[in-house]
Amino acid sequence: MKRPEGFDGRVEQETAAPERKRKAPRVTVTRAEPKARAAAKATTPKVAAPKNIDRRARAEVRKAARERRRYEKGEVRRFTRRARHRRAAWLSVGAVVLLLGGLLAVAVYSPLLALRDIRIVGTARVDAAQLRDAIDGQLGTPLALLDHQALRDELGAFPLIRSYVTELVPPGTLIVSIVERQPVGALAAGGAFEVVDPAGIVVESAAERPAGVPLIDVGAQGSKADGFAAVVEVLLALPEAVRVQVDSATATTKDDVTLTLAGTANRVVWGSADRSDLKARVLAQLMAAQPGGTLEYDVSAPLSPVVRPA
Repeated sequence: MKRPEGFDGRVEQETAAPERKRKAPRVTVTRAEPKARAAAKATTPKVAAPKNIDRRARAEVRKAARERRRYEKGEVRRFTRRARHRRAAWLSVGAVVLLLGGLLAVAVYSPLLALRDIRIVGTARVDAAQLRDAIDGQLGTPLALLDHQALRDELGAFPLIRSYVTELVPPGTLIVSIVERQPVGALAAGGAFEVVDPAGIVVESAAERPAGVPLIDVGAQGSKADGFAAVVEVLLALPEAVRVQVDSATATTKDDVTLTLAGTANRVVWGSADRSDLKARVLAQLMAAQPGGTLEYDVSAPLSPVVRPA
């Protein structure tokens, strides 16, 4: 058989041989393989035993639990601080109330604070011993339980008492300060005389005319008459040095007050009670300027006073 032109069997064999070598490479084992294996083994990290891993994990869990509990307690304290403060405030208030209640109970019911002494002050015309005897029925009563209505009724039986003030002095003293009625004059009433204060309250009665107070003559109506209030206002406006010289005061109306001076026949035409303070000063000057003789002082017009023979 004739081969084709250009065919060379040796070239084909030579080119086919390398292809077979590439398809089946040879594996060569060298002596360096045990050393590489040892190096790889040395660089591989060691794995801890499962027992050590469990111990550390449990410790971390316990630590995390403690931190969680600590955080929760802090949050609870933070959110309940206001409630604790409110509770403390209520407890303090309750303690104060209990303390005050105890003190009040002691003050009300304790015999240590019972009435043992009564003192009367400010009396001149009223007998202090009689006042003390009238109100000593409450001796032994705790100060906080004194019957003030009964005290008012007992002191009201004394017409000379205008007003009074009580003062409790622990542990067992009652002080009664008396303001007496001041007599301003005497009214003739059915053959007797009644000493009255500026309000017309009868201070005392006497069969004879009492000394030291002027006689007030305002008609049969007495203290209810219109002229009584005008006479009282005039007498209260007079200076003490002039008032003690007044023997009597008369008025048929509230505009015609007339005074008579004691020991003389001197008269004072006062008129109404208007501008009584000014009239009183003018009268004092007139009496000082003309002390002698029987005179009539007319101060009904205080800016134009007149002095004439009576």
